[in-house]
Amino acid sequence: MHWFKRKIYPNFYNAYAKSFKLKNNSLKTTRFVVFDTETTGLNLKEDYILSIGTVTVQNFSINVADSLECYLLQNHFNTKTVEIHGILKTGNITKIEEKKAIKLFLKHIEGAILVAHHVAFDVAMINQALKRMHLPKLKNKLIDTGQLYQKTKYVKDHNHYSLDQLCELFNITKHDRHTASGDAYLTAVLFLKLSAMLKKKKNRELRLRDY
Repeated sequence: MHWFKRKIYPNFYNAYAKSFKLKNNSLKTTRFVVFDTETTGLNLKEDYILSIGTVTVQNFSINVADSLECYLLQNHFNTKTVEIHGILKTGNITKIEEKKAIKLFLKHIEGAILVAHHVAFDVAMINQALKRMHLPKLKNKLIDTGQLYQKTKYVKDHNHYSLDQLCELFNITKHDRHTASGDAYLTAVLFLKLSAMLKKKKNRELRLRDY
């Protein structure tokens, strides 16, 4: 006889999963969480998250008060990437265990749409951390500002525009570049500019399905 075994997940993950049962069809009231991760490298199997930074966009404005920033304790560390992100293995920055960081992140993104530049990589890194915790993948809908930029163009191309390139194109001052929180804020500004462009291009109020 085959028995169906239902996996039992911790309460914090169940609360996160249940947050998507409530439907929201209003663009103004939708909560977008713009996020970024700094990592030890680009290898999804071998590298780890160093920091997570977020900022919230709601009703077409950035809410810096609704944000998250955390630095993770490291057993695995790549000294070659320090010159990019500036995060040292030791120092005065308070760091927390990966499990606690992911738990805080899941609570923060309940019911939200996630936004990032080249979002697939950041989501994959979070999913790897969830896998180490024996938890399912993220359930949020995703927006990639790189892909969103392509939607503003009348002639699409196959270029992969970096955050630096789009910040320069849209005259966005690059404060705190290559920090998770700094890059999340820059991406949030870019997201608002691109949303405004799409609204103007289509000459109508945007709907959630436009994303």
